Amino acid sequence: MIRMLLRVLGHEYARPVRRTVTLMTATAILEGLSYALLVPVLRALFGSTPEDARPWLIAFGTVVAVYAVLRYVADLSGFLAGTTLLRGMYHRLGDHLARLPIGWYSAGRVGEVSVLASRGVLQAMSVIAHLLAPLISACVTPLTIVVVILAFNWQMGLAALAAVPVVAAIQIWTGRSTAAADAERVERDREATGRVIEYLQAQPVLRAGGRTVERFGLLDDSLRGLQRASRRSALSALPGIVGLTLTVQAMFTVLLVLGAYLALGGKIGAAEILAILVLAARCADPLLSLAEMNGRLRGARSELARLDTVLRTEPLPEPSEPVRPERHDLEFDSVAFHHGDRTVIDDVSLSVPQGQRLAVVGPSGAGKSTLLQLLARFYDVDAGAVRIGGVDVRAIDTETLMAQIAIVFQDVYLFEGTIEENVRLGRPDADEAEVRAAATAARLDEVIERLPGGWAADVGEGGALLSGGERQRVSIARALLKNAPIVLLDEVTSALDPVNEQAVHEGIERLMAGRTVVMVAHRMRTIQRADHIAFLDGGRIIEEGGHDELLHRGGRYADFWNISLTPAR
Repeated sequence: MIRMLLRVLGHEYARPVRRTVTLMTATAILEGLSYALLVPVLRALFGSTPEDARPWLIAFGTVVAVYAVLRYVADLSGFLAGTTLLRGMYHRLGDHLARLPIGWYSAGRVGEVSVLASRGVLQAMSVIAHLLAPLISACVTPLTIVVVILAFNWQMGLAALAAVPVVAAIQIWTGRSTAAADAERVERDREATGRVIEYLQAQPVLRAGGRTVERFGLLDDSLRGLQRASRRSALSALPGIVGLTLTVQAMFTVLLVLGAYLALGGKIGAAEILAILVLAARCADPLLSLAEMNGRLRGARSELARLDTVLRTEPLPEPSEPVRPERHDLEFDSVAFHHGDRTVIDDVSLSVPQGQRLAVVGPSGAGKSTLLQLLARFYDVDAGAVRIGGVDVRAIDTETLMAQIAIVFQDVYLFEGTIEENVRLGRPDADEAEVRAAATAARLDEVIERLPGGWAADVGEGGALLSGGERQRVSIARALLKNAPIVLLDEVTSALDPVNEQAVHEGIERLMAGRTVVMVAHRMRTIQRADHIAFLDGGRIIEEGGHDELLHRGGRYADFWNISLTPAR
């Protein structure tokens, strides 16, 4: 398990882990050896001169004091190593998740990543801080005590030693018999977490449908499945717990009977028998605690395995010799992209000269947004190439590529915090005047003036305390502050009221000025001002050209235009 832990974290953490394991092992050995002093203490106390026990008691007290200091140092080392590993794990997991392709984040992974990044990481990293010391103590201290018993009486020592392979066999058998049940429980747990998130996100739909007093069937089913899986997991571990308890009790009984037999035969004294039985009783507690620790260790190992699986997922490869583009023209060269078995983009070739605007239009599901995502390298193409300034985006390192691009999505996500903090995400080192200028250009200043707290107003989780139009203005201000030479717009005004649409449109016009732009849009006045228009359907370009040219052809774009101008009845 330690090897897996170091593989998940990286071997730069090997030294503190090994130091902690060494300290804990030495502590457990010293604890076992300290009990060896009970034999001379009891022998003296039951002998003709009890005062002879005084030096042995002093020695015992000294060893216990050294053990207490060593235990404190070992536990402190465990806690410090645990917090270091926890911090390192969060950093490594966060960095890795940020580099994975967007396509990896399927709907089913929401619950998985939520559980893994919260309870999963804590459970896996708690091994060093909370489980390692009692585990080592439960294994090493009884073995040390068995060696001590062997040193005083080989017959009773061998009897105690016979229990070691039995305990080991029970532990191995329990681990194997519970593996399937534990895996099912974890899977059910992940599914239930996903359903809880889905239930919370679906509240507007459920309430609009008048189902607020009904139970959510999918969530109830997943919770019942989790309950059944947890019960099976607990029951599968029960035989191991019972077997371990019986083994420990049987070992103590054998030692008691054997000790009585040897004492009656005059081969061992009563003091030695009493001391050995005390030592045997001391073995019982840590051995019995193995049953409880095994369940926690299996859970931690399971979380480590899932962390290992996620961290082994290949991110988008970074170029070994990155190239920085000198221009900002764009090109799609025979691009193809598949999502599973479905062809999303099929042999698309487009070019956007520097400083010009390309509008991509077409029906829903045509692949319009995917073109923007390929340009930002959220995915890698399956065929062809996407280029910026003549350089394949795969040859540009991620930091440089993202510095070239400002993206405004239809669905804006704001981080919980103030408006100013969310705007500053565009360029954290911007001065106050630049932030205020970006807000004014995006007409965000109007929003700030009417909000309690102004710039310090909290936007809520995901921007929930702002309207859709207000969130869009924050997003545009953020993009303006970034001041990137390439702008990607994804239907940013499609769901806004007329007032917000007008404000957002003015902000978008300022954002696009002098920049290379690719926009996915339905609003006609936005499309009209594009230098080039591509009509996409089924992942292929059906028509392309200027607005007037495409209208004159009377093809799919003209139909699209005419439908958009027809008032709804």
